[in-house]
Amino acid sequence: MELNPTELKPAINRLKRAQGQLAAVTRMLEEGRDCKDVVTQLAAVSKALDRAGFAIIATGLEQCLAKEDGSMDKADMEKLFLSLA
Repeated sequence: MELNPTELKPAINRLKRAQGQLAAVTRMLEEGRDCKDVVTQLAAVSKALDRAGFAIIATGLEQCLAKEDGSMDKADMEKLFLSLA
């Protein structure tokens, strides 16, 4: 199942933001910043990635239900959700 990039614009933006946050984490480590600050920023990156993943799966599920092309069944969708857990 191919996803519509237009419908995924918010997820794409979230991933770009997470990419910037991850670069900041790397920079913080290179600069020897405080552990608490690094871990806090890393947690923000992780949460952003999770949210983007859930948004992508939700969009895919919505498209799958609308088209009913049979490319993914309930078990496949469940597997995708669990892969982010």
